[in-house]
Amino acid sequence: MLRTDLDHCEWLPDDVKTGEMVFIAGGTFRMGSDHHYPEEAPSHRVSVDGFWIDRTPVTNRQFKKFVNATGHVTEAQLVPDPKDYPGALKEMLYAGSLVFSPLPRITDLRDWSQWWSFMRGANWRHPYGPGSNIKGLDDHPVVHVSHSDAAAYARWAGKDLPTEAEWEFAARGGLDGEEFAWGDALMPGGNHMANIWQGNFPVQNLGEDGFERTSPVMAFPPNGYGLYDMIGNVWEWTSDWWSARHVADVAKPCCIPLNPRGGCEEASFDPCQPDIRIPRKVLKGGSHLCAPNYCRRYRPAARHAEPVDTSTSHVGFRCVVRVPTARRHQQEGIAAI
Repeated sequence: MLRTDLDHCEWLPDDVKTGEMVFIAGGTFRMGSDHHYPEEAPSHRVSVDGFWIDRTPVTNRQFKKFVNATGHVTEAQLVPDPKDYPGALKEMLYAGSLVFSPLPRITDLRDWSQWWSFMRGANWRHPYGPGSNIKGLDDHPVVHVSHSDAAAYARWAGKDLPTEAEWEFAARGGLDGEEFAWGDALMPGGNHMANIWQGNFPVQNLGEDGFERTSPVMAFPPNGYGLYDMIGNVWEWTSDWWSARHVADVAKPCCIPLNPRGGCEEASFDPCQPDIRIPRKVLKGGSHLCAPNYCRRYRPAARHAEPVDTSTSHVGFRCVVRVPTARRHQQEGIAAI
């Protein structure tokens, strides 16, 4: 068993900073769910090694430091390459990002284009379009970041994006098999535990939890590991390729997968868009737009496919640092003596 104190820091590379991160000792847990959406099934046992994870999603303040240090330009600030979008009209290819902007009247909940708009000029500095800004939002999660933007930040910070298994293990906060990150009740004692949607999505947002859009990253209680916003506020990128279902449990307990990865890139493409070959990664955690009447994905087991080039006003990320393999084996050997 790995120790949970931070004396590991003495052997971390100089370019890795874990001071504001939380160490998760690792272990075995039941990943996924058999009781909700088909992509979460089947529930199965997996194991993960110890790792550090950011206490909160990466904030606008943190992302601004990265951009100032590197000059990074996000994908939302770049004009798309026509070769990646066969058949797209030239006038529709412009720098922008998806913004939640529902029409006055929604006629079909199966048609997400009625509340998502690809808005010219929307990006992390202008989360709701050119007339908006992030003044006063330093402690809100950065949004309008694609997978490559998140990965670039992680590399700069000396970190990585979590695997889906790492993310879900951390989100559960030690509550293996519970419905939510805090237990089996959505609102224990009538208390709001995460920034999600209250009301009739997407036309009525009651804002009973105090927020209609994103919230400061420590506005709601942490989970059992001391992690904030693992559920709600913004979806979070992982490093795993999307697969339509989980793999089933192994036949023998001795063969439980260790540090599993998701599907393969080739299988991650959207079968509904065969002409657009943009691979997809796994998002976790749900967002402030998840609602009981529409998207009950405010749970650790929930997952969603997102094209790697896509950014939106409700997707962010956090990072991990993994225990180096040699040191992990040394720790395990010592623990076994």
